[in-house]
Amino acid sequence: MTELKINFERLWQELEELARIGQDPRGGISRPSFSLADLEARKWLKEKIEAAGLTYRQDSAGNIFGRLAGKTPQVVMAGSHLDTVVNGGRFDGSVGVLSALECLRRIKEENLELYRTLELASFTDEEGNLVGDFLGSRAFTGQLKEEQLKNARTQFGPPLAEIVEKAGLKVENIPLAARERPEILAFLELHIEQGPILEEEEIPIGLVTTIAGKRYFQATFVGRSGHAGTIPMELRQDAFISLADFALRANQLVLRKYEDNTLTIGRVVLKPGSFSIIPGEADFTLDLRSQNRQELEELEKEILKLAREVAATRGLSFYQQLVDSTEPIVVPGSILNRLKALSERLGYDYRLISSGAGHDSQILAAICPVGLIFIPSPEGLSHVPDEKINPSDLEKGANLLLQALLELASV
Repeated sequence: MTELKINFERLWQELEELARIGQDPRGGISRPSFSLADLEARKWLKEKIEAAGLTYRQDSAGNIFGRLAGKTPQVVMAGSHLDTVVNGGRFDGSVGVLSALECLRRIKEENLELYRTLELASFTDEEGNLVGDFLGSRAFTGQLKEEQLKNARTQFGPPLAEIVEKAGLKVENIPLAARERPEILAFLELHIEQGPILEEEEIPIGLVTTIAGKRYFQATFVGRSGHAGTIPMELRQDAFISLADFALRANQLVLRKYEDNTLTIGRVVLKPGSFSIIPGEADFTLDLRSQNRQELEELEKEILKLAREVAATRGLSFYQQLVDSTEPIVVPGSILNRLKALSERLGYDYRLISSGAGHDSQILAAICPVGLIFIPSPEGLSHVPDEKINPSDLEKGANLLLQALLELASV
């Protein structure tokens, strides 16, 4: 079956078409889930699925599927997501969905009869623009409950219920997606690397071995505001200075003791936020990631302990709230070895690589074996308007996905 190839010109043209939906004046793509641009993209994808002769369906979480029936209802699935961060790139998520569409379409065009059913999937809100990452895939795998969603407010302000109702869905029905899913035997995802390793090593294919787990906190140092000109430095309870002290010491701790793990403070808001007032409150995000579950748990405990120590030493209080959590996963050898053998058969150079970013495949790992294929991200750029890919790398990645789907659906 190695002679079967995707129609790359068609795949590239569809990526260009999709990139015109949700164009941001700042140069990127803005398609948050259930936005007008996202709804347009969903309609566009539905038309493509139906035009390809595949069976379209949407579940209670808004996840979109295209089915190519085999002799048995057991499903081998491939896909990713179409939603983007605000002013993001053209390829994150999109290459996975449209490559899966192209693979199923080519199999359909060749009238190949497969033992197992194939489905492409586009999962809702992978980027977490609404109420946390992976809304669609978490609902699909039974990892969401109604009470988590009913009173949730989105980062844009309106309640989640209001946004999903405008899309024709009901927030209380989102968890029903787990009951609606078929029996999934395997899930494959093609994605851009979002880092520089493959490009630097001039390797077109990355086969992911592990995906990092994450702990994401909203945290606050609370001190006391006061006049910037009248309160002596040694008497201040400056929330910003405490945060700065914590940030430096926490980074040093990770570099010294938790090699290959990461800590990121991505957003800081100082209150009251005046140039002449000592900050009495410092709100910030805290992102911890690790490829190892035990190390992630230890890192979390030690970092939060450090924050409390900094606060106590400086006479402040520290508060934190866990906003999102995912567990590290190891890609099973059954999938990884198959992808390695197929890469060698196709003559594609590859390297084994870990993923520090989360993906829908990480969530699907709770219900089935998963595989994740990377193609290079030039300059390591992702989630930005300048995100790009090399077309020849995408062609290789999509052809590898095609052969993997053929094998998994034929045995």
